[in-house]
Amino acid sequence: MTQTAIPYHLFRGGTSRGPYFNRADLPADRDTLANVLIAALGSGQKLNIDGIGGGAAVTTKVAMLSKSDAADIDIDYFFAQVSVEDQLVDFKPTCGNILSGVGPAAIEMGLIAPQGETTRVRIRAVNTGAVVEAIVATPNGTVSYEGPAKVDGVPGSSAPIYLNFMGVVGSSTGALLPTGAVRDVIEGVEVTCMDVAMPIVIARAADFGLTGYESAESLDANRDFFAKIEPIRIKAGALMGLGDVTKSVTPKFALLAPPRHGGTITARYFMPWSCHPTMAVTGAQCLASCVLTPGTVAQGLYTAPQGAPALVRIEHAGGEIDVTVDYEMDETGFHPRSAGLLRTARMLARGEVFVPSSIWSGKT
Repeated sequence: MTQTAIPYHLFRGGTSRGPYFNRADLPADRDTLANVLIAALGSGQKLNIDGIGGGAAVTTKVAMLSKSDAADIDIDYFFAQVSVEDQLVDFKPTCGNILSGVGPAAIEMGLIAPQGETTRVRIRAVNTGAVVEAIVATPNGTVSYEGPAKVDGVPGSSAPIYLNFMGVVGSSTGALLPTGAVRDVIEGVEVTCMDVAMPIVIARAADFGLTGYESAESLDANRDFFAKIEPIRIKAGALMGLGDVTKSVTPKFALLAPPRHGGTITARYFMPWSCHPTMAVTGAQCLASCVLTPGTVAQGLYTAPQGAPALVRIEHAGGEIDVTVDYEMDETGFHPRSAGLLRTARMLARGEVFVPSSIWSGKT
């Protein structure tokens, strides 16, 4: 046989999409795993014509699930970001949108049994160590995908999935402010380097001659802008302790502007070489924390929410995302405890995806 068959479930998770695998069905060796994912998604061509990727960073994401060996965790979630064109796989970050589908996928795969009308799934993000509780609708012992919940960037409505993120501070760097400062000046631009669920370099849109209300498409077409932010991102990555990030999708980059539609703040989020059509779940948590932290580049762009927990409404390129942040503030600064979001997911297909046997024979 010239091809190796690998079982998979295809899910939309939040505003992202990709295959969900049982980790046991994939090679253990990291290099072989990367080659298998590149082949499965069709990385190396802008349309991913020879794989099941969708020709965009939000549709070339992969979730790999397994039962956890930790007593208080149900599912270990290992994430991979596969590039669209460069035949690269980044195992450093995690993805909160794809995480939205982890609970339903784990139930569909038989990795966890439904518990009643709703099922609570305790998930460990292997890439970062963060713990997330997902509450999934499971009436009559099966996952429900129909309901009234709406997510900007996704057509129609679906059953709600409630996510509560814990232990997200310093997800990749070990610190809320990995450079040790609330603001840094890099390449002449003032930025805040923050790590909550996702390390991000955050700047004001106005400092790049932008309004912050540009569409994702117009920003993607502005290659001069990307030429300006990439040196900043690379230098920030080194300052944040992430090493050489030239070929890594972390840290991400984000721009902030005042809100226009009654939200808390406006943001554009970069992945990092294209603008996210909506907003990453992990990115939303970090940007909400930036808003609530005194002295960051967000200061002066918004009216701060009062009290804890605080609801931070982020206006993005595709609508709005709400983040509820529980935190405490003392003389040493801002200390987030957890962040809650509402997402949806839907199973789109299941079956087998094929990769050439020359890449992997299926023998681990």
